Amino acid sequence: MSVQLPNLPYAETALEPHYSAKTIGFHYGKHHKAYVDNLNKLTPGTPLDGKSLEEIIAASAGDASRVGVFNNAAQVWNHTFFWNCMKPSGGGRPKGELAQRIDQAFGSYEKFAEQFKATAVGRFGSGWGWLVLDGGTLKIVSTANADTPMASKQTALLTVDVWEHAYYLDYQNRRPDFVQAFLDHLVNWDFVAGNLAKK
Repeated sequence: MSVQLPNLPYAETALEPHYSAKTIGFHYGKHHKAYVDNLNKLTPGTPLDGKSLEEIIAASAGDASRVGVFNNAAQVWNHTFFWNCMKPSGGGRPKGELAQRIDQAFGSYEKFAEQFKATAVGRFGSGWGWLVLDGGTLKIVSTANADTPMASKQTALLTVDVWEHAYYLDYQNRRPDFVQAFLDHLVNWDFVAGNLAKK
């Protein structure tokens, strides 16, 4: 069974004015879809045919002969995760256990937001900023290109996409403004808390 392009968890207009329907149309409808289509051309007739996305990523991570498979599979997973990290009228401070864990790990929400933004903005070229669980500890990390925390045995809790196509139509070269808008208005803290609760 081929990997499918998942439905968005909201309408393309739902995140406006902070993330436009035009950006989602290109980002989801063209870039994300292209990774799905490319992956489905690379796996038929191989031992990865019919495997889950997570199984494909695990089997191809670090394998130079499968770099194309890994890049496309990881980008499908990363993008699906990213869409779920946002919601209409999101952002601001988390609550409950997640807020307590962030305070314990980073000192305060403000310090977390400052470090998360600096890490995402500071990624040279294309990549991702993440909040992850690593051995029971919350950490902020950045990955380049298609890399994903899963490949490093970390559990992803939150991500922001800082490839240019993720924000250029709305923010041009102002990556810091995009990441700030993501934190202030878009983050789906319920999804993040749910990821933490699974561990």
